[in-house]
Amino acid sequence: MSNPLIAARNAFAMGFPERRVVLNVRDWGYIDTGQGPALLLIPGTLGRGDIFWQQITALSDRLRVVAVTYPETGGIAEWAEDLAALLDHLGIETASVLGSSLGGYLAQYFAAAHPGRVDTLFAANTLHSVAGLIDKMPYALDLDAAPIADLRAGFGQGLGAWAEAHPDQADLVELLLEEVGGRIPEPELRMRLKALKTAPELPPLTLSESGRFTIEADDDPLIPPEMRAAVRARVRPAAAYRFTWGGHFPYVARPEAYAALLEQALGLTVTGPDWGSEKERAQ
Repeated sequence: MSNPLIAARNAFAMGFPERRVVLNVRDWGYIDTGQGPALLLIPGTLGRGDIFWQQITALSDRLRVVAVTYPETGGIAEWAEDLAALLDHLGIETASVLGSSLGGYLAQYFAAAHPGRVDTLFAANTLHSVAGLIDKMPYALDLDAAPIADLRAGFGQGLGAWAEAHPDQADLVELLLEEVGGRIPEPELRMRLKALKTAPELPPLTLSESGRFTIEADDDPLIPPEMRAAVRARVRPAAAYRFTWGGHFPYVARPEAYAALLEQALGLTVTGPDWGSEKERAQ
């Protein structure tokens, strides 16, 4: 039986093939579609720019949506400069920026380094600090020398455990296994892991608090409750969006709700929709 998520993602990728651009000697992929205020989407470790295909489809009639794929070299600080160069390349002065997981860390760094380029920040299913990360797997490994098969197998074990606990998300797990199994090339996968392992601590945010949001899920297996609280404490969001379920990938698992919360936060809807999660005002 075919996987409807993979089929839908593949159909989107056929219609919106990834473009390539060299930014500060690094080769990035990106999708650029739609018209209106700009929204920049930054994926996590598992996913190319088209992992956001459902949000791009839902929002590109009102927003210019740019979704990126990481290069094979660089790191968080370098990538933040590359994102500024990408906005210049595309003729975009400012953008709302959403990053998930690794992308959420990069989005926070970019907003701190280039506050004048960011209208709204969404720090989603992410972390506030890399302190202690080097002691955890797979970051404890030599990410240059560890066999790529071992790294991919580690992701597979984690995803397999999630599928056993959440059989209703088997299609999502299969899509992610395809990503880690080779759709993300080896140099890119290694670099994503290394970028977070070697990331600098986040600089303070000076962006207006009215333009800061967090997104999390109660059942996220990778971002524990204390880390979610630390992200909220650091970002000091105008609103903290919390899914009661959705795991580490609510934008894939709950795409309609995810698009609806973005519509609400960005003022694209007159009244708040019933988008199936909880919004908590920052105190």
